[in-house]
Amino acid sequence: MGSLTQLQKSVIIGSILGDGYLRIVPRRKNAFLEINHSFNQKEYVDWKYEILKNICKSPPKLRRNNGKRLSYRFYTKQNENITKLYNVFYKNGKRIIPENLEIDPVVLLIWYMDDGSKCSNSNFYLNTQQFDLKSQKKLIIALKRLGLEVTINKDKKYFRLRFLKSSIAKLKEIIGGMLIPSMKYKIEFKPRRDFPAKSGKMKDTIFHNTLAPDKNRDEDIVRSS
Repeated sequence: MGSLTQLQKSVIIGSILGDGYLRIVPRRKNAFLEINHSFNQKEYVDWKYEILKNICKSPPKLRRNNGKRLSYRFYTKQNENITKLYNVFYKNGKRIIPENLEIDPVVLLIWYMDDGSKCSNSNFYLNTQQFDLKSQKKLIIALKRLGLEVTINKDKKYFRLRFLKSSIAKLKEIIGGMLIPSMKYKIEFKPRRDFPAKSGKMKDTIFHNTLAPDKNRDEDIVRSS
C-alpha cells in the first residue's frame, strides 16, 4: 500500500492524541486506525473520511451502542505506515507520548476538534485525562514549540491541559481558519471554507491558514517552564 501524505499522517497523529485508536489484530502484521465519534459529529467524521478515503475499507457507518448512544465510525485498511505510527505511539498495547513529539498545525487542529473545549472566553482546554502526568509534561513541551503556553489543570481526580490566556490568540491564529463549521463553537472563530462542501474532494491546500470552570474543583498545578 502506498505511503501516507503529510496531511493524512497529521490527521492520524492528531486523532491518536484525541479520540482515535490504532490497533493490530492478533496474528496480523499491520495496524489500522479506528475513527469513532457520536453521530452528532457526523459532519466531522465524514470530513476525516474524505481525507483518509483512499486508505479506508468503506465509508462511515452508523452504530447503536448499548441500545442508546448512536456512534458513527470508520476504519482504515491495515497499513504498514500506520504500523510505524503504532510503534511510536503505543507500548504493550497502551497509548504513550513519544519523546520529542512534533505537533504541526493540522495535528493540533484535529486534536483540538477531538478533545478541545472552551468554558469561557479565557478558558480553553485539551481534555488529556487519558494520559499520565509524565506524558502530559511531554505534551506541554511539544505545544511550546508551536508558541503555545499551557498548564496542567486538575479536573476532579484527573488532569488536563489548559491554555494560558496569553496563548489563546495564538491558538486561534493557528487553527481558527481551519475549523469545520460544526466545530467552530469550540473556539468561536469564523472558519474559512477553502474546499467544496459536497464535492467529495479535498486537497492539502484546505489547511493553508492565514495565519466557566468550577473554581472549587479546577486547579492549575504545573506551569510550562
